[in-house]
Amino acid sequence: MGIVVQKYGGSSVADADAIKRVARRIVEAKKAGNDVVVAVSAMGDTTDDLLDKAHAVSPLPPARELDMLLTAGERISMALVAMAISDLGYSARSFTGSQAGVITDAVHGKAKIIDVTPGRIESAIAEGHIVIVAGFQGVSADTKEITTLGRGGTDTTAVALAAALRADVCEIYTDVDGVFTADPRIVPAARKLDRVTYEEMLELAASGAKVLHLRCVEYARRNDIAIHVRSSFSQLHGTIVAGSIDDSAPEEGTMEQAIIAGVAHDRSEAKITVVGVPDKVGEAARIFEVLAGVGVNIDMVVQNVSAAATGRTDITFTLPRADGQGAMAALARIQDEVGYDKLLFDDRVGKVSLIGAGMRSHPGITANFFSALASAGVNIGMISTSEIRISVIVDEGQIDDAVRAAHTAFDLDADEVEAVVYGGTGR
Repeated sequence: MGIVVQKYGGSSVADADAIKRVARRIVEAKKAGNDVVVAVSAMGDTTDDLLDKAHAVSPLPPARELDMLLTAGERISMALVAMAISDLGYSARSFTGSQAGVITDAVHGKAKIIDVTPGRIESAIAEGHIVIVAGFQGVSADTKEITTLGRGGTDTTAVALAAALRADVCEIYTDVDGVFTADPRIVPAARKLDRVTYEEMLELAASGAKVLHLRCVEYARRNDIAIHVRSSFSQLHGTIVAGSIDDSAPEEGTMEQAIIAGVAHDRSEAKITVVGVPDKVGEAARIFEVLAGVGVNIDMVVQNVSAAATGRTDITFTLPRADGQGAMAALARIQDEVGYDKLLFDDRVGKVSLIGAGMRSHPGITANFFSALASAGVNIGMISTSEIRISVIVDEGQIDDAVRAAHTAFDLDADEVEAVVYGGTGR
């Protein structure tokens, strides 16, 4: 008898009927002879509703109290799912993240899992129970405070549980039938990938594809946990995320050795330009040190050539839009120290990325990508590349056009529409 870990997102447990449907699927896995552990998200838009309530009473809620509030959503889901399973004649036990042994660092709002000690889960399994765990949350090893893992953190909870329990598989159930070559909401002709490598999925997730959380994929690759992405609304096979682009066996490589795995986009980016930075050793380091000090993650960075007449340069970078005001405030505090002229902030930008392991051996990918964007009238603001990714910053209003143009240019459109979005959020 093996262990199967499943994860159900908010759209999969959005209401009572959805929870009953999920309970039946969980029981089917149990009937098949598996021990079953399930990580659940909050119902539907519960987390957003709780955030709205928090900001209605406080414009800047204390991080500790916000975590205490937001974890309530998953606790509601876990109890309701356990009740629905019980109604089907099977025994279930629900646990919060801390009860399940999910140990994190002390960073509220975006804590990282540092260990999982699943003693209570293993005991419940030994007693024959189906185990339901509240996703998205844990407890700090240092402070013993309740923490949350950031949006989409239930994916990471599921993979961490699978690694700790040495599960046979980690099934991530969402509201689409797998990983597609683009967001089906923008490209109805997007194709489902039967298989994608960890590296490609990491780039897709980092570039805005919301079907899997970035840290979930990182955790899976580090622990060699295969992820099976499926829809909780259908019985279709879905997508397997496993293997490396460096594996020699074809079945472990990219889907049919495709050149491009997909086109991803991210609407949550913002851009800051630090104008007139003295072109001296250490100035750029000081700028990014202060940003790191306030927890801002930087994505793309471009530094202009220093003007000979002034000895100054401009540094432009992108970051999560939600961190924009905090970053601007932190940089303003060091203006006199660094001696830059001014700051420019633009939150009406987005990122479009082309991802595929085949880029490594196929010349002309960049030219085709840029030609497709130009033909669609899309202006490029910034460019960033990796071995298997090309990303560009474009105007927010041109994101959809850019995605569709790139998708068509690389022959990713399916002959028939196969992408169905059953829920609302894609997670």
